[in-house]
Amino acid sequence: MSSVYEVNKGINASIEFKGLKAQYIIYLAAGLVALFLLFAATYILGVSAYIILPVILLLGAGYVTLLYHLSHKYGQHGLMKTGAYRSIPTVIRCRTRKTFTSLVSKRT
Repeated sequence: MSSVYEVNKGINASIEFKGLKAQYIIYLAAGLVALFLLFAATYILGVSAYIILPVILLLGAGYVTLLYHLSHKYGQHGLMKTGAYRSIPTVIRCRTRKTFTSLVSKRT
């Protein structure tokens, strides 16, 4: 009896779920859990479900749309690269020479 096995050719490829790539899947899961907790907290506080449900659905739709936009715009690592690039200072100012004159070179 012969078996047919499919070859996994996705080695070293980023994971993808319905168009979301890499870390955006985790962002989606975390956002949906946060929306669920927000729904539960507002329901426990006594807000009517007729008010909460449309708000949560609109927030969820906006969040998913934003994630798909970021996933397609930046790709797998682009969002992290953009954040890292923004954290680089544009100018390093040194108003005194004391920084450089206080350096001690060790010569043996």
